[in-house]
Formats: sequence, C-alpha cells, structure tokens
Amino acid sequence: MGLFSELFAWWKGNTIGTRLFTWRKGERVGEDGLGNLYYRERNGTRRWVTYASLSEPSQIPPEWHAWLHFLVALPPTEEEDYVPRSWEKAHRPNMTGTYEAYRPPGSVLRPRVKDQPLDYEPWQPK
Repeated sequence: MGLFSELFAWWKGNTIGTRLFTWRKGERVGEDGLGNLYYRERNGTRRWVTYASLSEPSQIPPEWHAWLHFLVALPPTEEEDYVPRSWEKAHRPNMTGTYEAYRPPGSVLRPRVKDQPLDYEPWQPK
C-alpha cells in the first residue's frame, strides 16, 4: 500500500490510530481468504480485524467471527482439525439497493410474473 493511501485510509475504516495501535500492541494471528488480517493484543485481552477492502463486518467468515467474539479460544490458523460446518456459507455482500435484493411476495418492487398465484383477492371498485 502506498504512503498516500496509508495516510488517508480512513474511508476504508483502517485509520492511522488503528495502524499505530496494531503496530504497538498487536500480534498478527492470521489472514482469511478475503485478505482480512486478524490481530490480538499481546496480553490476549483484545482481538480485532483490519479489512482488506471496505470495512464491512459481514465479510468476516464464521470461524473468524467466533474467534473475534471469544466463542473459541484458538484462532482457525492454530486449530489442527478445523472443518467448516455444513450450515456455514460463503460470504455474500449485503444486496440491499441492488437488483439482487430480496423482495418478498407482494412487494411492489418484485418483478411481475405472469399468472402468479395470489394469496388474497384484491379489492376492485364497482
């Protein structure tokens, strides 16, 4: 990363304060498939992540989320036999505001399907 982007990294969420704190007190623990870096304080009281791109918490994989929130003691990099659970899914960004956003049946934004069955009878004026 260049000096300019390091100085003005606040729009990605990794501020100069975070970088200095990480350099001074942090111990790198690992990296996930998205490029996010995970740290812990040398005495083990705090854990945090620096994001590779935008600061979006939904980009943290389930195994790292459990470690960040002290649900497990060992990070996935130190576990010997970590196997993802069958219900753990890959990251999908928040699609709100895009064409792929979830639109429940009956929503005015849902694309019309011809001959779509209705679960109610619409009122028609006489």
